[in-house]
Amino acid sequence: MTRSRQRQRTADRDSVEAAIEAVSESVSGRETHGNAPAIVIRPDTVATVLETVRSVAGLDHCACVTAQEYSDRFETIYHLRDYDDPTRELSVVVPVPTGNPVSESAASVFETADWHEREAYDLLGVEYEDHPDLRRILLPETWQGHPLRDSYDQNQPQIVPFREQANPLEPDGKADSETLLLNIGPHHPATHGVMHIIVTLDGETVVDAEPDIGYIHRCEEQMCQQGTYRHQIMPYPDRWDWGGAGICNEWAYARAAESLADIEVPEYARVLRTMSAELSRMLSHFLAVGAYALDVVGDFTATFMYAIRDREVIQSILEDLTGQRLMFNYFRLGGVCWDIPEPRAEFFEQVRNFLDELPGRLEEYHDLLTGNEILQVRTVGVGHLDPATAKSYGVTGPVARGSGIDYDVRRDDPYGYYDELDWDVVTEDGCDNYARLLVRLRELEESARIVGQCVDLLEEWPEEERTVQANVPRTLRPDYDSEVFRSVEAAKGELGIYIRSDGTDSPARFKIRGPSFSNLQALPEMVEGEYIPDMIATLGSLDTIMGEVDR
Repeated sequence: MTRSRQRQRTADRDSVEAAIEAVSESVSGRETHGNAPAIVIRPDTVATVLETVRSVAGLDHCACVTAQEYSDRFETIYHLRDYDDPTRELSVVVPVPTGNPVSESAASVFETADWHEREAYDLLGVEYEDHPDLRRILLPETWQGHPLRDSYDQNQPQIVPFREQANPLEPDGKADSETLLLNIGPHHPATHGVMHIIVTLDGETVVDAEPDIGYIHRCEEQMCQQGTYRHQIMPYPDRWDWGGAGICNEWAYARAAESLADIEVPEYARVLRTMSAELSRMLSHFLAVGAYALDVVGDFTATFMYAIRDREVIQSILEDLTGQRLMFNYFRLGGVCWDIPEPRAEFFEQVRNFLDELPGRLEEYHDLLTGNEILQVRTVGVGHLDPATAKSYGVTGPVARGSGIDYDVRRDDPYGYYDELDWDVVTEDGCDNYARLLVRLRELEESARIVGQCVDLLEEWPEEERTVQANVPRTLRPDYDSEVFRSVEAAKGELGIYIRSDGTDSPARFKIRGPSFSNLQALPEMVEGEYIPDMIATLGSLDTIMGEVDR
């Protein structure tokens, strides 16, 4: 790092302390999390504190909101970061008493807090005053109780009395006599998963669109809390993104747990992780591009089949490396499970052949898609998302970079071997569906550059130094009440994991920050005033996967 950059980061960190000083009257304590300093504030000062921290320290990214229960209180943690430098972080902790779990909402400061706080209310029963729409988000409105509470009775029936059911004939304020209420999904190919969108139409113009999620909620966080750090959690992350980006998801858990347990990953293993994660990212991007061709121009025979063909090549490479075609389970805490398959030369030749053919393949995609006049009409200037709105919703990944936001965790908060390699972060300033498509196509090129450099390194690595995994204890028990939030750049965007330890070999709290969750929340901002087909094209441009939305 240059001296000027070091001085800038020192000054930036001073601004965080200045922000803490500016809100000192609301601060009741200080904590240290594994990734950031933390302040404890009064529940009636949330909006004021967050607004001050954003303006004074420039922490404009509410990456995640974690709610949890202790024996004597509930707690909400706002994980704040800087879009320009995500290593500048601050955790704002808001405790509320068990008997009256009421806190001020942060939605007036960060739009993304809307859905996060609804989830906390749904699962834990924490209420947020002045929230714009505080109701359940993953479970039905008629659900009885809050399932993450320690006192929750898992055996209670969920049959509710008739008086608690909504009257379908009662006016609900969502539509008037001049509008039409249209249900899209939850079972519809255009929703890219089990999702329901409640659309209010004026003629064919979208007046409002409300994503209704929770149809595939599988309690992934709770399953991780019941598993052990060392052996039982790692298989779950693959299942959050069945589009192929499972290895990136594995890295999110590995990074959080390794930080919590102070595990150092060998250099050789970091190269293996980087290569496999980029191949996994390419799997996801090829599916996104191919499916988008179906969404927008109905191109099944060419673009979609080309994308599946190219995915098959990558899947064969990853199958040879990991032993699996989709649920890879390749990472282990401290490294990876095994080395390059023998004969190594044959494996490297297989990868190089794919990389050599890729530029020609991508030219075909540009001819079929970005050069397609019909697709341009459907995407250019459609689904507009300006940078300020994107940041307020916590949007990340290709969706953010398609709005000109130069944010990529691989570069801005380096992990693995990314800071040792030559590659570029791709951005486009169009802020529309077309820009998001361009970003993914260009990111395929950058991922190929990274994979090629990793292959060069792995080929020349001395055999005696090929350590694939650190010497990790069979049973991990991080220090009591230690907590950390770490993230990686997954295929859809920033995937973060919060873990709090209770001193046992399983987490006391495991929270997943899925990028699709925040990206999807911004959909209404992008489709209002457009036509129904435009909304389908915009939804497809988000590359949403419901496994990481609902978890």
